Amino acid sequence: MDIEDLMAGNRSYGDDSQKPSPLKSLKRDLDFYSESIKEVSREVIAEGYTLYPIFIAHQHEVNVGEPILLREELGTQWSIHVSSLEEFLDKGLVQEDRKDYFIKSYKAAGDFMCLFVVVPEGANFVFYPYH
Repeated sequence: MDIEDLMAGNRSYGDDSQKPSPLKSLKRDLDFYSESIKEVSREVIAEGYTLYPIFIAHQHEVNVGEPILLREELGTQWSIHVSSLEEFLDKGLVQEDRKDYFIKSYKAAGDFMCLFVVVPEGANFVFYPYH
């Protein structure tokens, strides 16, 4: 899924008002964070922590991963935690029977960040290219 797909899916509010999607601010923050996330991705792979880094983008508290970029400290709208496929399997966020599908769908970590975007309506995986 692309970030634009998530933004498009967040347009209907029932009262026909056009509230801006919070995911537009995510795109802006990801462009700002891009180099830092790419560096962390390289490090966790090089250190043998995981071959499948996952970055959790959120605006509230989450109990998965380790915080690396905090919105309160950086004056941004989104915080980022780093995690891994292994942790997602351990916590049941990716089911064991979906592991092979996840690995097959995973895009090159040197070119894309794998995001688990958490919003009040739910969460979804998104691959976003580094800039």
